[in-house]
Amino acid sequence: MSGNKNMKQKTLERWAPWALLVLSILIWEVLCRAFNVSEFVFPSPSRIAQQTIEFKEVIAGHAWRTFWVTMVGFGIAIVVGVLLGFVIGSSRLAYAAVYPLMTAFNALPKAAFVPILVVWFGIGIGPAILTAFLISFFPIMVNIATGLATLEPELEDVLRVLGAKRWDVLIKVGLPRSMPYFYGSLKVAITLAFVGTTVSEMTASNEGIGYLLISAGSAMQMGLAFSGLVVVGAMAMIMYELFSAIEKHTTGWAHRGSQGE
Repeated sequence: MSGNKNMKQKTLERWAPWALLVLSILIWEVLCRAFNVSEFVFPSPSRIAQQTIEFKEVIAGHAWRTFWVTMVGFGIAIVVGVLLGFVIGSSRLAYAAVYPLMTAFNALPKAAFVPILVVWFGIGIGPAILTAFLISFFPIMVNIATGLATLEPELEDVLRVLGAKRWDVLIKVGLPRSMPYFYGSLKVAITLAFVGTTVSEMTASNEGIGYLLISAGSAMQMGLAFSGLVVVGAMAMIMYELFSAIEKHTTGWAHRGSQGE
């Protein structure tokens, strides 16, 4: 009986986001039709779908540009974030000294860096990659550092008594313990990376979804502009779900309670 209940609960949780999405689209469509909202102000889902099909090749080209640029910046963010997080988290002194400074850096609006990056690297992929990197590496670094820095002193003392060195504690206990933090940060960082790339493309590129948004908005093709937004959201959601699936398969031990096991 309990097993059937848990199965139904899991099924409900799995389909709940899709049900909410469909319901939201239906309400959106009904409101646009009921109030006769102009497509130049707020296009309906049916109009967005029509524009997506009509300009599918153009959208696909811009979407691919945004996707691979985002992945490059995100990949750099993973490498830099993990390395910095490991260095900072391995020393409580470094964690106490660097964390406030990095928090202050994270508070800076990353869009403000785009004009500077354009001066340094010109119009093109450079500013977009670096904006995606700047906006996404902080969550990764902080979560890795926090996972290492918050290792229980009692556990570390026991391992030291058993002959483990500081390096052994970090590599064999600290890093595995940080994996849930790491995957949690990836799910946040990938969405931020798409935001960074899109913002940069709006001001410093002649390709990508960001450029498409500006071009479509200037031409008053709001359906096409919303199509670009939908595509960015879809790409971010797919990557989010991918990291969620990897997380469940690699760190299932950290989610036993939430899975009812």
